[in-house]
Amino acid sequence: MNIHLQQILDNPLAALAIVGNLIIIESLLSVDNAAVLATMVSDLPKEQRHKALRYGIIGAYVFRGLCILFASFLIEFWYLKPLGGLYLLYLAYDHFSSKGGSEEDIDKDKSWLYRSTIGLLGPFWATVALIELMDLAFSIDNVFAVVAFTDNLILICAGVFIGILAMRLVAQAFVLLMGKYPFLETAAFLVIALLGLKLLLSLFEHFRPNHPISHFLGSETADAGLTVLTVAMFAVPLLTSWLFGVPYHQRSR
Repeated sequence: MNIHLQQILDNPLAALAIVGNLIIIESLLSVDNAAVLATMVSDLPKEQRHKALRYGIIGAYVFRGLCILFASFLIEFWYLKPLGGLYLLYLAYDHFSSKGGSEEDIDKDKSWLYRSTIGLLGPFWATVALIELMDLAFSIDNVFAVVAFTDNLILICAGVFIGILAMRLVAQAFVLLMGKYPFLETAAFLVIALLGLKLLLSLFEHFRPNHPISHFLGSETADAGLTVLTVAMFAVPLLTSWLFGVPYHQRSR
């Protein structure tokens, strides 16, 4: 742990840049997670939906905490970075290939867990059980993305903690913001693609570690520049939308 702390103290700007990118990744992934969970509870009575989601949030906390225990093992595998990059690039491709269509509904009746528990537990607890299973999958995905971005255990723990907060707070803010500014969804997936490309380039760094490009990709300047660029991809269209109405956004009533 002292080695990881020393890395942060030696390169504080690089550490801040990594944390900034983790905030973006975790927040965007949490928006997708929150949308899926909201779809899963949509067929429950209105008074039960909030309760089911609350259990889902608790499950997310537990599973992300458990995943931290495996993080120190996962960071030993260098190829997680390019695999994480491919995963993020796939998310972006899947979004744009759907041509901006709406999220596909989750058919709970096709789930073996839901079918096998609904008779015993009833619709509410069967839905909660399915939510917990999805929480486990989401936790693995999110921790995988964090571990792919850095091998510093302190920053990994910070990223997972950010993911927990994002599930509760940041995701809701993103959903509201993208409701008013639909173009931010496009910006979000462009950012995911950019971060995925950065992770994929770690293949070049691994096989050509002494190349000048590898030195640049691993530098504090590159990390800080990437964070500035990702923030700008959100900030610039927001600013032009406020000032000039381009891109178009929903007017407040």
